[in-house]
Amino acid sequence: MKSLACFFCLLPLCLSLAHGADTAMPDPAALPELTSATNRSASAAGYVPDATYRLRAGDRLSFQIIEDRDPSKSLVVTDSGELDVPYIGRYLAKDKTCKQLVDELKPLLEQEYYYRATVILALDQASKDLGFVYVIGQVKNQGPVRITAGETLTAGKAILQAGGFGDFANKKSVKVVRGNPGAGGEKQSFELNMQDILERGMLERDLEVHPDDFVIVPARAVNF
Repeated sequence: MKSLACFFCLLPLCLSLAHGADTAMPDPAALPELTSATNRSASAAGYVPDATYRLRAGDRLSFQIIEDRDPSKSLVVTDSGELDVPYIGRYLAKDKTCKQLVDELKPLLEQEYYYRATVILALDQASKDLGFVYVIGQVKNQGPVRITAGETLTAGKAILQAGGFGDFANKKSVKVVRGNPGAGGEKQSFELNMQDILERGMLERDLEVHPDDFVIVPARAVNF
């Protein structure tokens, strides 16, 4: 009877050891790797605003403040380069990245409206318009000429889009003044002989123009 009782006492312990053998414990050496992988996954899932693309007029953005628990709002960069930001109003966005804007808007929101504001700002659709070149002087239609994404606009093409030369145009001394200064802050200007470029087919002498450039077509001297 005593040996039988001992058998029943040892039976739960044997069952427990058998169950433990079936359940594999994680290898302690693998724990740091698992933790690191989990952290990388969490980091990848987090929102990181774009720090490279510079916004321009016509870009469409999604804006959200997580603490509001509201759906994101669609905002458009206006022709003046501004966004109509909730709570803040018109705010300059042109030539800034989403990251720059988030860094600027967050403290403004926390100063007046939030203890903590988690701002999400992302580009939904980039504008196809890169800006304008301004053609003035002796052309048929003075004014802005639009530059479209993917297009290479030259001074000669801009003049043609402005209706071509006026009756008194000096085609040999067309000037392009760069709207954005050079690296040293100096103004850049180029003189082009459009008679050679457009009438004699020397297209390699034409000049690509950039947003905010001015193409100036002077008047020739009139001899009576």
